[in-house]
Amino acid sequence: MKVIIPSPLYAYTGGAREVAAEGATLDELVYHLEARYPGLRFRIVDEQGAIRPHIRFFVNGESASSLARPLAPHDDVLIVAALSGG
Repeated sequence: MKVIIPSPLYAYTGGAREVAAEGATLDELVYHLEARYPGLRFRIVDEQGAIRPHIRFFVNGESASSLARPLAPHDDVLIVAALSGG
């Protein structure tokens, strides 16, 4: 499936904005991404296995708040990193 990566994480994907990944759930997809792009999982999932507060997942345009969210092979996944500052 197609995964769109937020610009703050391009360094982990070698500058790629869009990557391919597999998984029956968002959690499996994130593990697959980690296997291909070491260090990426830690940036989007915390030590307790929860999605970090500044990260949002969208599957086919719908917000997904749980890593248990099921996925289909044809789904499009968008990862969004919130901006901060002042």
